[in-house]
Amino acid sequence: MACTCSHEPAPQKPNSKFRTALWIALFINLAMFFVELIGGAYAHSSALWADSLDFFGDSINYAVSLAVLGATLYWRATVALFKGAIMAIFGFVVIGKTIYAYTKGIPPEAITMGAIGILALIANVISALVLYAFRDGDSNMQSVWLCSRNDAIGNVAVIFAAIGVFGTGSMLPDIIVAVIMATLGLTGGYQVMKRALQERKQNMPTQHVLQ
Repeated sequence: MACTCSHEPAPQKPNSKFRTALWIALFINLAMFFVELIGGAYAHSSALWADSLDFFGDSINYAVSLAVLGATLYWRATVALFKGAIMAIFGFVVIGKTIYAYTKGIPPEAITMGAIGILALIANVISALVLYAFRDGDSNMQSVWLCSRNDAIGNVAVIFAAIGVFGTGSMLPDIIVAVIMATLGLTGGYQVMKRALQERKQNMPTQHVLQ
């Protein structure tokens, strides 16, 4: 006679404040994705276009995080692993787009780039402040905090790039910022995946068979 017993930790009770914060961040990021996607194409800005992809990736992350609230730590870590991979993939996409823009040699339109960069910074600061209280949570919470933090840093860089483009007429400031944002995506993705793998290993569901 066999009996199978699961010793996986019980699911965490959903945090209503974290859920509300995620919905706010999701709405903000979806709105800014469309704004930067259109604005980046209009201004020929690699940095804006890259940031729009980042907003889209963050929207996916927030939506997935909402879906797994209340799940066990093992499954939250599994989702965080997936989100970390998305962050890293977007880093590589940004690098590819930057190389393509460099070969075209068209400088971005600085005024539009700067204005959208300021709007995006305001949006990301709001998201970061809303999520700040959850920065030391599990890998799932950490991943959403890192997304907003990286975006806010990237937007400051976009604004400085717009100033640089306006002052020099060169596309190099835009290219440099795009590379910085790609690096943030790659390093942030690595941090999330590393912690998620640790949490999965520590909270692996176990089964014992009794004879």
